[in-house]
Amino acid sequence: MIQITQLSKKYGTTEVLNINSLDIPTGQSFGLVGNNGAGKTTFFNILLDLVRPTTGSIISHDFQVNTTEEWKTFTGSFIDESFLIGYLTPEEYFEFIGDLRGMNKADVDAFVAKFEEFFNGEIVGKKKYLRDLSKGNQKKVGIIAAMMGNPKLIILDEPFANLDPTTQIRLKKIIKELTENREITVLISSHDLTHVTEVCERIVVLEKGKIVKDIQTSAETLQELESYFAV
Repeated sequence: MIQITQLSKKYGTTEVLNINSLDIPTGQSFGLVGNNGAGKTTFFNILLDLVRPTTGSIISHDFQVNTTEEWKTFTGSFIDESFLIGYLTPEEYFEFIGDLRGMNKADVDAFVAKFEEFFNGEIVGKKKYLRDLSKGNQKKVGIIAAMMGNPKLIILDEPFANLDPTTQIRLKKIIKELTENREITVLISSHDLTHVTEVCERIVVLEKGKIVKDIQTSAETLQELESYFAV
């Protein structure tokens, strides 16, 4: 369970986020949408204690994220390529993350092997540094690394951007499988309304840092979102 209370972020006199109250239950696939500057990435950065809030708090599975590091043991995330270590190969990076998560090399190899189709022969065994991969392939590595070590919470910022259509379809399948057992909470931000409505059971719309819609996904959700953003 994630509980957000009186959360705000200001830069000088400019307020970029203001969420009075928001609860995200365990096991929910949660989507966050909004135009550029809506506050999506700021929200995720606060949730990961990369940015401190001006007011309020976020409680993640009973831990306040800006006062303890306990939440890190069960949280996986990928925001952008800055999360990667450019001078490592994908294999070295997976081993590094696996070690942080208490996985030995055999565990890491077995985990990575499950995503051979998703990698499409472009990641493992290519003897390339992460910095030399395309943006899409860097994203593939970051997304899978975020899933290592059986996290309770996975946070992905714009996971479908820079991915080709086949990989987007494969990623949607992976995300749906993650939340099938209702034990893993997945938070996704996306500009792609179609993708987010396909994989998220609940979608929150942010505008100028504030929640303007909180929707339980249905057959009408995509049309509702398109109508909202078309105005």
